[in-house]
Amino acid sequence: MYPKVLLKRSLIDLETAGVRSSRRTGRRKNPDLSLGQRERKQAMNVVLIGAGRGQRLMPLTASEPKGFAPVAGKRILDWTLQAFRESGLDSFVFIGGYLKELVTREYPEFIMVENPHWTSTNILFSLLCARDHLRGGFYGTYTDTVYRADAVGRLRDSPHDITLVMDTRWRERYRYRSQHPEHDGEKMLAAGGRVIRVSREIEPDKASGEFTGLFKMTGAGAARFLDFHDRLLAELGTDGTLADNRPFRMAYLIHQLDRMIQEGVDVHCVAVPGDYHEIDTLEDYDLANRDW
Repeated sequence: MYPKVLLKRSLIDLETAGVRSSRRTGRRKNPDLSLGQRERKQAMNVVLIGAGRGQRLMPLTASEPKGFAPVAGKRILDWTLQAFRESGLDSFVFIGGYLKELVTREYPEFIMVENPHWTSTNILFSLLCARDHLRGGFYGTYTDTVYRADAVGRLRDSPHDITLVMDTRWRERYRYRSQHPEHDGEKMLAAGGRVIRVSREIEPDKASGEFTGLFKMTGAGAARFLDFHDRLLAELGTDGTLADNRPFRMAYLIHQLDRMIQEGVDVHCVAVPGDYHEIDTLEDYDLANRDW
């Protein structure tokens, strides 16, 4: 565990950085370019959130990051890169912590951002470590999931400022996930493409689907996300509770997204019917290798 004073200093640095807002360029978008073409021209970053150890995948993660675990003959991380590259996206930022030097060695093309407090923080904190790479819009993804290029393509084509990818056939997988039951799933309620809630507390029978950990924010969406985070940080500090009796530094991404939705921020989704696996446990790993 890192000393609390160092952790707070790091969070204060993040908050201070958030005060600086980028100036508008005043340039008009080329109306002849499609949304996907504009994003490729602007080289939106793909942020890979991979600082954690993946304790429940031991012994696979004893000497390698969880994204290195092979599924169907290819690393989880390589499936992710393939899905994005097939959609014309090839600028990757990796948020590392556990064994990050192995990621740097194997993927020298990545921009590496370190979460030095990865043992005592969670996904939301990790994402904000890369805040300088979020401005202007970005794609984000967990690094313990596999999905196809179709999911990225649907996300790319969404015109909304904040868009999440939702698996609508999620319960078919959960029939075989005794180590990660349905109440652990990051479930979603959606209507007409708009997300109403994203929370583990949603009853499985009422859920529209499961959040896949794959999302996109435009420049406007990212700015709103960062401003909202900084407001929460100012209100809660590092150890105030946001949700699920967790200190803010241990919050999941969905905790902030759900709070934003409840306060009236528009969050949308695109649906994929399966072709997705979360690999959180050894049971998940076996299931993915059999199915993928």
